[in-house]
Formats: sequence, structure tokens, C-alpha cells
Amino acid sequence: MLHVAGGLLTAAAFPSASDAMTTPLAQNGVERAAASADVTGRVARYMVEARDRNLPPQVVREAKHRILDTLAAIVSGARLKPGEMAVRYVRAQGGRPEASVLTTNLRTSAVNAALANAMFAHADETDDFEPITKAHPGSAVVPAALAVGERDNRSGAELLKAVTLGYDLGCRWLMALGPNHVRATHRAAEGVSATFGAAAAAAAMARLDETGMRYALSYAAQQVSGVWSWERDLEHVEKAFDFAGMGARNGVTAALMVQTGFTGVPDVLDGEHNALEAHSSQPRPEEMVSGLGTRFFVTETSIKTFAVGFPVQAALDAFFILRREHGLTVANVDRIVVRLPEDGAAIVDNRSMPDVNCQYLIAVALIDGALSFEDSHSYERMKDPQVLTVKQRVQLVGDRALMDPAAPRSGRVEVSLRDGRTVSHFTRYAPGSKENPLDTQGVAAKARGLMAPVLGAAKTEALIERVNTLEELKSVRELMPFLTA
Repeated sequence: MLHVAGGLLTAAAFPSASDAMTTPLAQNGVERAAASADVTGRVARYMVEARDRNLPPQVVREAKHRILDTLAAIVSGARLKPGEMAVRYVRAQGGRPEASVLTTNLRTSAVNAALANAMFAHADETDDFEPITKAHPGSAVVPAALAVGERDNRSGAELLKAVTLGYDLGCRWLMALGPNHVRATHRAAEGVSATFGAAAAAAAMARLDETGMRYALSYAAQQVSGVWSWERDLEHVEKAFDFAGMGARNGVTAALMVQTGFTGVPDVLDGEHNALEAHSSQPRPEEMVSGLGTRFFVTETSIKTFAVGFPVQAALDAFFILRREHGLTVANVDRIVVRLPEDGAAIVDNRSMPDVNCQYLIAVALIDGALSFEDSHSYERMKDPQVLTVKQRVQLVGDRALMDPAAPRSGRVEVSLRDGRTVSHFTRYAPGSKENPLDTQGVAAKARGLMAPVLGAAKTEALIERVNTLEELKSVRELMPFLTA
């Protein structure tokens, strides 16, 4: 009787999806405010409904691309210092063996597995990037969904839908706060978005009902964090935690606490002291629901073609085009000027980490005529005398004229040759961006290059095949033999 009474009270307190979604917008402020009300409920209902909705074929394809791309980042990042630190930490924690730490033989709690795999995913700068919000959705969302999916034995189709939902809520959360506002208040937009994205994906895999989704959103909001001080990280360890590990851990924690029976605040995006007002002086609540079910952020992120920070992607593309067209070598190049949007240039200007040091990366590209994964992450190569000498020829300019909201991560490279000529190329959209996307073969080729050195060719090919047919997988556990030691 109490259970039924509680259900009736809940139904009375929370308006139906049709009531909330069909309130007409009118000219007077009262009706407009009413239309904007119950954002939490509208989001929570969509989160439940998304489990049973069929995704458009192109969205399914793009979701598979991001899942494979993130798995490749996890596998390659596991062997770098942030990955090694994550394994050391998680191994020391123990925990019920619910989910796998990929590339290892370690099984631990879903929370710990999500933390470790997410830190792997952002260890080497190969994870995807959303140019408008500056979020890195895949590195937190995919590990969170995978950990709960393995724990609760969910299907490949559920994984696809959960990951798509995670991208949507993580990016929309930033859109509702205002990405520029977040950065202007010294916070890391990447960390701020990661918790919401991971919580949505984990909650979908946990199969929470509408009330549970409301509570999961509230527990996610309580954990939202991230400070832009990550720029002073010297070894990419705290950065990997901030961008991915922290959010994945927080999101899985939120979903599993609610799955266990934790109750919470049902209207965290609407009521007094709500999360949107707490995190933004200019919140736009309707951004949380705008385009849900028709606009899918999983189709809009950029898949990197180089294992380096995204601000350098367009510059490297422009440089290699010039190199092919004009036969650039150390012997015939006098000077290289790289022009990037001001905000991007500030992130990659002579940084201590090789994969986000523009001058170093361009210098290696000129010397080698290529840029390998190893060199992108080599602190030793940064000290090489030839690299240091050539690096002096590379100038990075933060160009305000390139601050274009429609192309926020463009790059122009100008090369002065010793015969007196000057050549230049402008890359408006780097390869892998939504305007210049990779096809399925291109994504597979990138993943193959990152995973085969760690997993071996046979496991890599089997994994690529299974991700490309993910909707046919009865359980995500079927992926684990190809991803673990």
C-alpha cells in the first residue's frame, strides 16, 4: 500500500512527459516561465525513454566510431604514466571484481574500473573533442558506460544508446552553463562536463526509472568540479584525472548509489539553489532539453588524426600539406610561423608536455616528415639537440582574427624558404572534425595503429569487427577477451 501510495504521490508531483513537453511558449513572461519549468523532469524522462528509442542509422554509425576511437585511446594510454599511476592506485584499492581495467588482468569495482579506464583514455591526447563546448566526452562517457555495462551484463545496443545519451547530457550541461562563462570563472569545462556525461551513460546502463534519473542528476550535480589549473600539470597525470577519470568515477558513483536505493533531490535543475544557478551567473536552462532526440552531440565531436592536443591538429594538417606540395626539409626551410586562435595558442605554447607543445611538434614534423605516436609523447625527444635547434625556427602566434565561433580550432601555417619564397596554408577544419569527418575505414585505421602494438593484430581486428556490429552483441562482456590481458 505504501509503495502504491508513493507512486501516486510521485505521479502527482512530477508532470507527465506530454504535459511538460507540449506547454506552449507565449508572449507573456508567466507562460514562458512555465514552459521552462521542470527541466529536471523533462531531462529525466528523456533519459528513460532513450533506452527504447531507435537511433537514426547515421547516429548509430557515429556512436560506433566514438566508442572504437575511445577504446583505442584507452588501450594506447594504458602504457603511459597517467595509465600506470591509475593502475597502481586501483590495484591498491582492491574492490569487488565487477569490471575490467582494460589491457590488464585486473578486475575491480565498477567505480574504480571507470576511473582507471578513463584516465587511460585521456593519457595520450587521442580522445575526441567537441569544438563548441571544448568538452572531451568520450574519455569519460565510454568508460562509465562500459564499467556499468560489464557489471550488469548489458547488451551492445544498450551501450550504443547509453554512450549517445552521455554525449548529449555532458555537452548540453555546458551549453546550459555557457562554456565561456565556465572558463572565465577559472573552471575546467572538460571536468565540469565529464561528470554529467558519465552519470547519464551510467544511469542508462543501470536502467534507472524516472525518479532514479532525477536523483542521479542530483548526485552528479553535487560532484561537478574541475579547475583550470590543470594547465600547470607537467606530466599529464592530473590532466587525465580532471578531463576524464574524475568525471567517470563521479558519474558511476552517482548511478550506482541510486541503483542501490539512495534517494535525493528530484528537481536539482529547477528548484531553489538549483545546479544551473549555482554554476553559472547566466544559466540557460532550456539548453538542457533543446534538440533532445533530434540533435545528437555524438555526431558532432572531432576525432583526432594526430595523437596531440586538439589546438595543434589543424596546424599539423596545414604543415603536412605544405610539406607535400613544396618538398619542405630542414635544409630549405628558414622559418615557420603557426597562427592559431588566441585561446588555443595559449594552451599549446611551449608547454612542458610534448603532446601539447606546438613548437616541438612542428619541429619534429619538419625533421622526420611525419609525427609518430612515440615522438608525440617523448620527453627525451624534446631534449634532442637537433629538435631544440629546429624548434627555434618555429614561432607560434595567437591570432585574434582566427577567433571564429564557426571554426574555433583552425590553423594557418606560413613557411619562409631559404630561396626567398613564402608559402602558406590555412586549415579551417582539421581532418576528423564534423565538417571534415573520417569514414569508418579511417576510424578503424587510426584505432588499428593505436591498439595493435598493445593488443596484437589478431585481437585488434576482432575488436574492430565487434564494435562495428555492436548492436548485435548480447553482452558487452563479450568485448573483454579482446581488451584484457
